[in-house]
Amino acid sequence: MGKKTVLELMINGDTFEIACAPNMTLLEALRDKALLTGTKRGCDTGGCGACTVIMDGEAVLACLTLAVEAEGCDIRTIEGLALDGKLSPLQEAFVEHGAIQCGFCSPGFIMSATALLAEVPSPGREEIRRHLAGNLCRCTGYVKIIGAVESVAVKDRGGEK
Repeated sequence: MGKKTVLELMINGDTFEIACAPNMTLLEALRDKALLTGTKRGCDTGGCGACTVIMDGEAVLACLTLAVEAEGCDIRTIEGLALDGKLSPLQEAFVEHGAIQCGFCSPGFIMSATALLAEVPSPGREEIRRHLAGNLCRCTGYVKIIGAVESVAVKDRGGEK
């Protein structure tokens, strides 16, 4: 085993001291050290998007990001979206639109869409599709997922499609 380093990671507004090897991924640090298991391990190669988190405002794949790269960054996981026990508007939309089936891919989709809506508050359907293209789902066929994101974007546009 290689030399371990203690990192201070700011995750969902809390500081975590995590001892890790230089090659530990952010995904491993989140799930195995911080015990935040909402971020899912899918392919471990950056192909499925299940591990998407927001780091300094941008959606990143935690399986391709080293934990040491995340030190000093503001990291947000699916666990950090709800405020005072109330789901975010996007999380609520996923529930309301039936966009969650098995639920495995949902955290990644929600985090990718959250990053999109923070940057572009009212994207159109095609922009939503392009932005979520790196997230894979084996259950829904994407229609309900796109609809959920679009419903939040439409609300921001004053109800106009």
